[in-house]
Amino acid sequence: MAIHHSGNLPTPSDAPVVHYLQQTWEIAAQLRASDIHFEPFENFFRVRLRVDGVLQEIPAPPYEFKDQIVSRIKVLSRLDIAEKRLPQDGRMNLGLKNTQRLNLRVSTLPTLFGEKIVVRILPTDLAKLNLDHLGYSPADKQKMLAAVQKPHGMVLVTGPTGSGKSQSLYACLNLLNRAEVNIASVEDPSEIQLPGINQVNVKEKIGLNFATSLRAFLRQDPDILMVGEIRDHETADIVMKASQTGHLVLSTLHTQDAPSALVRLRNMGVATYNLASSISLISAQRLVRRLCVHCRTPVSVSSQSLKELGLQSFTDQAAPQHHFYSAKGCSQCHNGYWGRIGLFQVMPITAALQHLILHNASGHELTAQAEKEGVTTLRHAGLLQASMGITSLSEVLAHTDVT
Repeated sequence: MAIHHSGNLPTPSDAPVVHYLQQTWEIAAQLRASDIHFEPFENFFRVRLRVDGVLQEIPAPPYEFKDQIVSRIKVLSRLDIAEKRLPQDGRMNLGLKNTQRLNLRVSTLPTLFGEKIVVRILPTDLAKLNLDHLGYSPADKQKMLAAVQKPHGMVLVTGPTGSGKSQSLYACLNLLNRAEVNIASVEDPSEIQLPGINQVNVKEKIGLNFATSLRAFLRQDPDILMVGEIRDHETADIVMKASQTGHLVLSTLHTQDAPSALVRLRNMGVATYNLASSISLISAQRLVRRLCVHCRTPVSVSSQSLKELGLQSFTDQAAPQHHFYSAKGCSQCHNGYWGRIGLFQVMPITAALQHLILHNASGHELTAQAEKEGVTTLRHAGLLQASMGITSLSEVLAHTDVT
């Protein structure tokens, strides 16, 4: 009987490609990379890893292997190897020599000189999906817990792409994931597979968008809904109504800080009375690199320097027990850093903020009220981390604004 080759088994001519890719997966796992970029250009093929948010190049295979590498990855992730004109998305799971498994999300993109592939390495350790591991302070953690443990209302996480918003939402879902509650999520696409949660991927081509999925969810007796992103008025309107009718809703927005999320939703056309009555808490966040504890170098920062950097509010607190450090670099780290930690601005919606929302307050007015209530800015949160030697002042300044 003839044996039909499925495409998953390497032929002799595939061996160098299989070996190279296996080495790449091993290196990426060892360095804790979040993404692997395979990039074809006219005269060379480049491979880069994103480690702690920064891309770094690694040795690439010979140029003539580029098409075989692309085909191999597409086969493993069950993509159409004949389709080279349109982007595709897929997934694959791989085992490494040390019994570690990688959960990978694959994205292809047609470019001038071939298909570029970006492989995202998704977290598999659900035990690390908790607010403590992400870097929330005890006070901010309690605010988040109080909001997500309410039977209804909305919790929003804001920040730019790559700031760890999904990780925060997954940490909340992991906490809430119990047999007695019905949880559904819609994302574009789902990054982490959580057993016990009904996860749906958006498929715009067939009309399965956020709004369509949400309407279906609401007919499925849900307790908790997670929406990957609020992108338009229709989605915003549905989640606002859901949060008012006995559902807990978790979602994200792309805004610079917590108060500006309210302005963004208002500009989408959401009525102020819905904003005031629906939202329980907004958390803005950024990711900064952690300093390597083996080689960080103490630096002196004067009160005058802090003032010049727009850190006047922190100057009086910068007592001698605070110590700033800079990155140096050693054999134990990547250019002086190892890992990342979150900076957070956690803003519960209080009665005073609700009053301002109802009266169409500006972003500056909302920010001023939040600061009166003890909500720290992202810059201030970063400075606290830097003053404890966890990150560097340059990292904080690069990822946060003064206001």
